[in-house]
Amino acid sequence: MIEANGLTKRYGERLAVDNLTFTVKPGQVTGFLGPNGAGKSTTMRLILGLDAPTSGTVTIDGRPFSKVAYPMREVGALLDAKAIHGGRSAYNHLLCLAQTNNLPKARVGQALELVGLSEVAKKRSRGFSLGMGQRLGIAAALLGDPKVLMFDEPVNGLDPEGILWIRNLMKMLAAEGRTVFVSSHLMSEMENTAEHLIVIGRGRLVADCTVQEFIDANSELTIRVRTPESQRLAALVTAKGGTAAPDGADALRITKLGMTEIGDLAFDNQIRVHELSPIQASLEQAFMELTKDSVEYHAAVPGQPARGAVADGAGIAADVVSGAMQQGGR
Repeated sequence: MIEANGLTKRYGERLAVDNLTFTVKPGQVTGFLGPNGAGKSTTMRLILGLDAPTSGTVTIDGRPFSKVAYPMREVGALLDAKAIHGGRSAYNHLLCLAQTNNLPKARVGQALELVGLSEVAKKRSRGFSLGMGQRLGIAAALLGDPKVLMFDEPVNGLDPEGILWIRNLMKMLAAEGRTVFVSSHLMSEMENTAEHLIVIGRGRLVADCTVQEFIDANSELTIRVRTPESQRLAALVTAKGGTAAPDGADALRITKLGMTEIGDLAFDNQIRVHELSPIQASLEQAFMELTKDSVEYHAAVPGQPARGAVADGAGIAADVVSGAMQQGGR
């Protein structure tokens, strides 16, 4: 279990993490979300003792990480998959880690097999692709068979098969009762993998709930209705206080009215309905809605000026939350 209480970190005048309090529980995958610059990477560094908090505390199973005798037996972490000596083979890289943490040599081969790198175990890591380097980083995190696992962008560079593999691996680890804490910009992956979410913006906690609770709280129910009398139904919906927008031939997307109200409205006015179904908002839509005021950088849409461009000091970098730009500033 990871517990943060009033966790705060300043770098000079910049407040990177602002009084964060949360708990990451075992037995479930917890997603850690936030726009670029929200403080996610700083928070993970504070958990691992790589940076010291300005104030507040963070513990792993009741102890600061610095008090753990054999860290890799307690916590496995992947923060930077490129932090590998390029001249070492995959096997020797893991062997060095095993020896410094008093782990049995057999764990090296087991970890390499688990991540699918057994065939390249003797090859130098400098020749690895991005995805292979990512798998080696995951192997290092799993080397000590730890109870707590932390991953920062674990699917970066993986192909579709690799993404499915890491998704199932994280679920399996959580099902074994481990604490699994995952930071990612890929909303679709978090929606498929995480059960619980911790969301921050500008260093502050903005949500701590299940994935479904997050979606429900930050999105509006939309109903799709297919009817040969879409124009007449749209007029009736508008008169009732709802909104109706075309959704292809003979179909509407209706908000601000529930399914029962729409069904009764159609029945009372003798309008034939061929489809009446809710449209589930995605995690990405809910995330964008909640964090729209916490995004540090805004890019211009072609043909339109950028929001808050240069004049307010926001800069000109783009925050592509759904995953295209995943490096730096977190």
